[in-house]
Amino acid sequence: MKKFVYCIVFFILTIGSVVPVRAEDLGSVKARMEQRLAQVRTLKAQGAVGENSRGFLEVRRGGDAGSVVAAENADREVVYEALAKRAGTSAEQVGKARARKLAQVANPGDLIQDEGGQWVKK
Repeated sequence: MKKFVYCIVFFILTIGSVVPVRAEDLGSVKARMEQRLAQVRTLKAQGAVGENSRGFLEVRRGGDAGSVVAAENADREVVYEALAKRAGTSAEQVGKARARKLAQVANPGDLIQDEGGQWVKK
């Protein structure tokens, strides 16, 4: 759990150092992601959502997780694009790298999708 929290904090702090032109947008993204973090953790613990191999949340069971997932993924997309621009790579590559890191720090029982597309519980 501590690894996951550290990973998320690092990820959020990284947002602040990315592309100064979009600082206000990224600051808003950071705030929204921080506010949503407890909900995301709860949904993961319930098995309602998982981390896919592209660095995005995915609904795994029915319920009312859709709005949280959509909001989180929209913010992650903004972050991945900003990081990609800074690194001279694609947002897709940033997302895949992020997915690998999230899989490493996932809590036992969290659903993660491997690079082959299979869903597994950590």
